[in-house]
Amino acid sequence: MGIVKLCIFSIIFIFLLKFHYISAEFFKRDVIELEKGPEDVAWVVQLSDLHFSVHHPERALSFEKIVGPSLSMINPSLVFITGDLTDGKSKDLLIMKQDEEEWLEYKKVLTNVIKKSGLKKNVFYDLRGNHDIFGVPAIGGPFDFYSKYSINAQLKRSGLVNSVTIQTGERSIQFVGFDSITSLGLRGPTNLFGHPTDQLLDEISSELSVLDSQPTKPITNIAYGHFPLSFSAASQSGRTLKETFLMHNLSAYLCGHLHTKFGKNLKRHHESNQHKHLLQLNGHGSLPNNSKTCSDEATEFKEFWEWEMGDWRKSRAMRILSIDRGWMSFVDVDFKLGAKNVIILPTFPLDSRFTLERSFHKCKMESLNLNSIRALVFSSSPVVSVVARIYDSRPGNLVTVLETPMRRNDDSTSRGNLYTCPWNFNAFEDPSPDRFLLQIEAVDIEGRSTLTELRPFSVGGLRARLSWNWKEFMVMGCQWDALYYPILWLFYLLTLPILVFPKAIFVFLRKQYTYKSLVGNRKLVTCVAWILSELYNLPLVCFSIIVYLFYLILCPWLSGQVFTEGEERGYMTYRGWVLRFNERQKLDFHGFPDIMVVVLPHLYIVVLPTIIVIGALVAERAVFQDHLRALSAKKEDDYLVKNNVSAPTSGRNKTLTLLHRRWLRKMLLLISLAICWKHFLNCRSLVKAYAMNPFIHFPVYSLSVPILLAYTIYKTSRAE
Repeated sequence: MGIVKLCIFSIIFIFLLKFHYISAEFFKRDVIELEKGPEDVAWVVQLSDLHFSVHHPERALSFEKIVGPSLSMINPSLVFITGDLTDGKSKDLLIMKQDEEEWLEYKKVLTNVIKKSGLKKNVFYDLRGNHDIFGVPAIGGPFDFYSKYSINAQLKRSGLVNSVTIQTGERSIQFVGFDSITSLGLRGPTNLFGHPTDQLLDEISSELSVLDSQPTKPITNIAYGHFPLSFSAASQSGRTLKETFLMHNLSAYLCGHLHTKFGKNLKRHHESNQHKHLLQLNGHGSLPNNSKTCSDEATEFKEFWEWEMGDWRKSRAMRILSIDRGWMSFVDVDFKLGAKNVIILPTFPLDSRFTLERSFHKCKMESLNLNSIRALVFSSSPVVSVVARIYDSRPGNLVTVLETPMRRNDDSTSRGNLYTCPWNFNAFEDPSPDRFLLQIEAVDIEGRSTLTELRPFSVGGLRARLSWNWKEFMVMGCQWDALYYPILWLFYLLTLPILVFPKAIFVFLRKQYTYKSLVGNRKLVTCVAWILSELYNLPLVCFSIIVYLFYLILCPWLSGQVFTEGEERGYMTYRGWVLRFNERQKLDFHGFPDIMVVVLPHLYIVVLPTIIVIGALVAERAVFQDHLRALSAKKEDDYLVKNNVSAPTSGRNKTLTLLHRRWLRKMLLLISLAICWKHFLNCRSLVKAYAMNPFIHFPVYSLSVPILLAYTIYKTSRAE
């Protein structure tokens, strides 16, 4: 018996020790217990891209004036500020480095906002954006003002990953925030991407899984950061944030960075079956299949939403995100016209544009309460009425099919006002996810009416289509870190073979192409061969173009000052910036793929048009030479008869006039001027951004294109 008792005691001791360890790991993290009503409902606020600037004081003034009282009215459990806290730019937007005065202003304004909001300071979380790291050589160094003035720094949150959990009594809602800024804060513009390391991904994974050992409550995982996934590079081992999020059944990723100028539909649905895709043509991805039954025993579909929000910089945007019984809804509030007296956030039924398939899994629907329409109403003055309306859009115009008053949940200690009304949700089942539209109206005691937007919903969990315009697709639908090299080498595939191989073919075949060859055989191949033949007649130009193209992939483009202060310079190649050798005496490249904002515009907007214009100039000269020869030999009539051309007409006279006065050449000269002007603007921005002299620090990059164009224009000016 003694041995049995000892074994039982040992098992109990080990269990208690393990429980104590798990509890210690959990409770050392920030935890917010929601004790007041409404039950199992939480809401948080997200702000992003404040860009406080010494050159634009109105941004900080409006933030302090509007955000403090608005937060007091909303009373969120948490406030997240997802990067670009300061601007870090000169007045002309060309010099990008840290300015301590902007950080002092940020600290002062946030202190006042917290005081006006009535919220505790520890519910605020802020993190870095790329603007907050411009020109910072080391995290924690003298120019890392974030580590000195941010709220996270003041509260000693020194890690790159910070998590906080809201306990509602029914579930755990975990928020994991992270800084994926680059370890070396280069000056802009080559500081545009997030750079999660393998270590950071491991930390994020660890935080997202910390609640897995406590299965007593449902868990909702939400991550927040600055960079969208389309502007987040893969780690050194090739791992990505998307893979990490899918592994841990994330529900949503909140981010900033892009601003509203690119569009208001900067949302993207991510799925486990498309993690290798480089392009996504729309926001909704593949539409859900709700035909599964509980007997399918299929693994749960892994998915999450990425919701980029607008900026405070110009759009004065704020997001309120609610988690109502595990279901997420949000509203983006526009403060450009000033503070709002009433803000309404419908929490059920869900907006069908932003639903998750697993939220409507048939095996889990029975336990959910679907019998009421629900909405949070935040108001600075008493609300006298709230009405829910449902419209049917099938007839072609909106027909009201339900209009019912909503009642406030009676709770004198409530954290916020939740309004509900009963409805027969089965009456709105439909195969179309956007047939029925929900709108809620609130009227306050002063008679002011506030309406929500018309939100499509589907009680069956069908997801509506979310289309992008071309700008939204470019910034959200393209995985730019993976696309950089394919786009780069496509340029060389379009240029080098066309410039080099035909010369060898012409020599081997001993064949010459002239303008008369083109007249006799009007095909694209003949046209290209003729233009290249004319280009080869200017061997110095052709050779210089080829040498310049090889220079751009073999040699440094420029040498610039990449940090806020100091004399240390780095040099930039198409692979990134090189600042120093690593411990193995090998080159370390930084700022990849950020340097694509310099490399690709130069190749596709400057170099490629230059090659095309040079080809057009030599072709125009050849046509003009042929025209002069025809006139001087007085064989125009024979030429017309031979080519079955009718007698002189007004059309032919116009053609001769164009040839004689060389109007095409004049147009090409204007295009050449436009190319040089664009190139000058690029060089000017680089000169200011990295404190360079174009004749010393990047002469080949800055001078080659203008010299090539000028020389070609000179050589083609006369028909020899």
